[in-house]
Amino acid sequence: MIAGPGAGAHAPVTRVLGFAEAELPAALAAQVAALEAEAWPGATPGHDPALAPRALLLVTADGTVAASLALLFKEIRHAGRTYRAAGLSSVVTRRALRGRGYGARLVAAARRELAAVPGLDLVLFSCDRPLAPFYEAAGFTRLPGAVLVGGTPGEPLATDGPGFDKEVLAEFLGADGPDGADGPDARAGAAAFAGARIALHPGLVDRLW
Repeated sequence: MIAGPGAGAHAPVTRVLGFAEAELPAALAAQVAALEAEAWPGATPGHDPALAPRALLLVTADGTVAASLALLFKEIRHAGRTYRAAGLSSVVTRRALRGRGYGARLVAAARRELAAVPGLDLVLFSCDRPLAPFYEAAGFTRLPGAVLVGGTPGEPLATDGPGFDKEVLAEFLGADGPDGADGPDARAGAAAFAGARIALHPGLVDRLW
């Protein structure tokens, strides 16, 4: 995940657009693919349809995609309970436009959108350790000692694997009761995940979301 903190004084007018990935207009999809190729050379654009991918874009008035990310969804089992989980993936800001707050604005929009999804229990993802403060500033919480195990059970990929230096972050939405995101249900969820190995297993396309 690549995003820039900070904000510029002369940023152009922008708007946030959301699409089911399969319905993303071709011109915008081409820009997103170019942004991702710039950030992660050799990566294949797009996400596993089984994860119901949704593209969220920050677009300037002239149609330039300034930043993009994907929202992915699946059920996970943890500590004897099934959770409906979402994750942030492929968060990237156009290199020439970094440092203007675009990444922060898009991640904030993603957080608001996910909070409004009926029945969603939590948002769960990992990032490179230096980016953790950026996501904390957007409202997500670090899960100390937590490890996401991605890939598949037969071909796992974990965030504590060789060469990785990652943090796991989450937001617990308190979907099981009236307490809200800051209530006892959400706090209990955070306690259940902190320090745990979490079997995410989103498959071999989006191996860690």
